[in-house]
This record gives sequence, C-alpha cells and structure tokens, in this order.
Amino acid sequence: MPTAEVDVTVSLVRGLLEAQHPDLAALPLQVVANGWDNVVLRLGDSLALRVPRRALAADLVRHEQQWLPVLAPFLPVSVPVPVRTGVPSDGTRGPAYPWSWSVVPWLEGRPVGETPAARRWSLARPLADVVTALHRPAPADAPRNAYRGVPLVVRDTAMRERVATGRVPCGDMLLACWERALAAPAWDGPSLWLHGDLHPANLLATDTDGRLSLSAVIDFGDVTAGDPASDLATAWLTFDPPARAVFRAHVSRAPYADDATWERALGWAAYFVAMLLTASDDAPLLHAIGEHGLAQVLADA
Repeated sequence: MPTAEVDVTVSLVRGLLEAQHPDLAALPLQVVANGWDNVVLRLGDSLALRVPRRALAADLVRHEQQWLPVLAPFLPVSVPVPVRTGVPSDGTRGPAYPWSWSVVPWLEGRPVGETPAARRWSLARPLADVVTALHRPAPADAPRNAYRGVPLVVRDTAMRERVATGRVPCGDMLLACWERALAAPAWDGPSLWLHGDLHPANLLATDTDGRLSLSAVIDFGDVTAGDPASDLATAWLTFDPPARAVFRAHVSRAPYADDATWERALGWAAYFVAMLLTASDDAPLLHAIGEHGLAQVLADA
C-alpha cells in the first residue's frame, strides 16, 4: 500500500476530537482499519472516523463530505454520510494535522471480501440495485477522478507497466483481455455518478442463518462521474460465475449497460486485478480480491 504521510494514531485523533468535537472526545476509540488512503477508527458504539493518512486522500474526504448527502437518498443501502466534519489544525489548539476528516455512522456488517465467493450469491441482485440507482447523470460540478470512469486508453500505460513487473500471473492472457476491451466502442453517454472503488472490501454484509444480506456500501472517496463500466468491474472482483450472471442480467435492464459497456467493464476488471496484485503485498484482503478477480476474468476471457 502507499506509504502513510501522517501517522494517524488514537492519541492524535482524540486530540482532534477534544479540540473540535469535545462532546465526543471521551468515547472509546480504537483503530479498526488502515487502508490505502484513510485510517478508520471506531468511536463509541455508533460512530466511526475517516482520517486521511496521505495528502491524496484529503480531496477524497472532502468529496464524501460534499456529495454523500446528495447521493444517499437515492441509494437502497446504507452509506457513511458524515455526521460531523473536522478541519485541518495548525497545532495552536489541539494537535497539528493538515487535512479535513469525518465522523460517520458505524455501519454494521463484515467486509464481503472476508466471505468465500460462493456464499455471495445473495448479494448479486441487491448490489445491482445499488449500482443502477447510483448510475444517474452527474452535474457539471461533480468530482472528476483521473483513475476511474475515464476511457480505458488513459490507463493503458499503467496497465502495461504493472503486467511488465512479472508479478501478475498469466499476464499475457490478462493483456489480451485488456486489448480486446480497448477495442470496444468508447462510452459516448453522459457522465454518470460512480462509486469509483466498488470491490468486496468496500461492501458490508450481515449473516442471517447462513444467508448474506448487503448492509452497506462504504468508502466513497473515489466518487466521480464518467463511464459506468469501471464500477461494473465488481462483477468479476466480487462474484463467481453464477452470481455474476444474476448481477449482469439485473444491471442490464438499464439502457446504458449494453454489450460494449460490459466489454469495457471486463477490461476495467483486468486493470484492477493488475493493480491489486502488484500493490497489495501488505494488504492480504486486497491481494486475495486480486487473485479471485484474476481467476474470474480469465474464465470469462
């Protein structure tokens, strides 16, 4: 994972709370996740904090703060709409910290990536409902992410560089899949809202008598507007073939999800696989998602 530029600790965050949200500062606080961009801490029983660990994530947190309240009413699942916001601190009052941060609801459920793929079948239709509800035209001032929702050719050099490292099994086969996707018709519709990072570590599910229920979609830091194909890559990152067929059939009721979109989605899945396999040695869950995605992409390619 990328190196942290700020060491986000319990003591740092408690100091920020004492200075900016003192009514929350005495609640129990513990680190529960350390991701590519943010550290997540649980605050008491019902709250959590998303605190950037590197500069690139600072804009992502602000995007969540601005746009999640707009998007949440359209979505048929819980999402981490900020309930409080934090601001940068120069150290005059409380500890120094350079970026904005958020207090969000604590959402119940386990990351879907921790559950065997064969058990995820019950999530295919609910996740399809989420993406089709989200994929609506975005306004002109929606955020733009240079790494998601863009034409595949924009990521061509990065894709080839990752495969050239030799750390991606069956790299030639994955590149053949990628090149087929590059040849597909480009997206020519309006820029649609996208989650931007829709993989099974960002999906939460609860288990009732062995059946999984989608309880939340989290980490909207990469929220952007563009080609919906990059979100649909989750079909290969999250599901096995039977569940993927259900997901695809349900999403394909939307007019934008034509054959060309699914061809580009397979290319995006190949790209995410290469990224996960070359940059997640210290993140076992993400690396496992890459391994699963590789098998699924090659099976369909």
